[in-house]
Amino acid sequence: MSTAQITVPLDIPDVRVLQTQLTEQGEFIITVESTLSSARCRQCGREMRKFHGLDDWITVRHLPILGRPVYLRYRPKRYRCEDCPDKPTTTQQLTWHEANSPQTTAYDTHLLLQLVNTTVEDVSLKERLPYDVVLGVIERCIAAQVDWTRYTALGVLGLDEIALKKGHRDFVVIVTARLQAGHIAILGVLPDRDKATVKRFLLGIPAHLGKTIHTLCTDMYEGYLHAVQEVLSHVRIVIDRFHVAQKYCDAADAVRKQELKRLKQELPKADYQQLKGSLWAFRKNQKDLRPDEQD
Repeated sequence: MSTAQITVPLDIPDVRVLQTQLTEQGEFIITVESTLSSARCRQCGREMRKFHGLDDWITVRHLPILGRPVYLRYRPKRYRCEDCPDKPTTTQQLTWHEANSPQTTAYDTHLLLQLVNTTVEDVSLKERLPYDVVLGVIERCIAAQVDWTRYTALGVLGLDEIALKKGHRDFVVIVTARLQAGHIAILGVLPDRDKATVKRFLLGIPAHLGKTIHTLCTDMYEGYLHAVQEVLSHVRIVIDRFHVAQKYCDAADAVRKQELKRLKQELPKADYQQLKGSLWAFRKNQKDLRPDEQD
């Protein structure tokens, strides 16, 4: 009996798939090899085409497929420089994996987007990763410089906080752009949410790209708002729906508590008992209410 199959793109460049394996733990192990036939010398910077050999196997985490963890396995190529006097060898660097990182760059981006409006601890539990691995993604991105040559227009910018620990006022800021094709690109991660830090990043955006920004989405933190107004005065500021809804629900819940306190004093005890459980009915959308909750 044949087994139904589908084809799923890896979305990484310059590789050939050699083998795919599904382990007993339900994980995909995909063996790949680089299709590039050169590298840059670590000493002189010239292109090398003299193949020297293969390094040891490396296994890195990649984007999940059908809810299952995915790992890519490959052997980096090494090339010898014929131009340098001592003819050194250099390992080929691939755009989709940074040396010494346990993940692909695509999976790093996935983790950063998962971190928006949550914490490192929550994402580490959800993705089944050690806390330090998720924290390492943030630290690498803070240290990285933005390659502005990759972009022709930015469109919509987003400023979102990442809480390093639940309950602590210890934040970093992720800066994203929604590009013309709808793709979300991570521009940078800032070490704190101070106005000066945000303003310094915005000032670093090249002038020709700054003119292409028409909207910035953020929460209601004044440091963000003032930094944007001072640097990108032409940009329309939109408050994230998440934060507006959160404030709205907090205000409505405060009124609900006040009303219950008043009704407890005014209504007979038996009538007031009928209001037990009204909290959950109050928080539902009207279309989702059961008949007894409507009453």
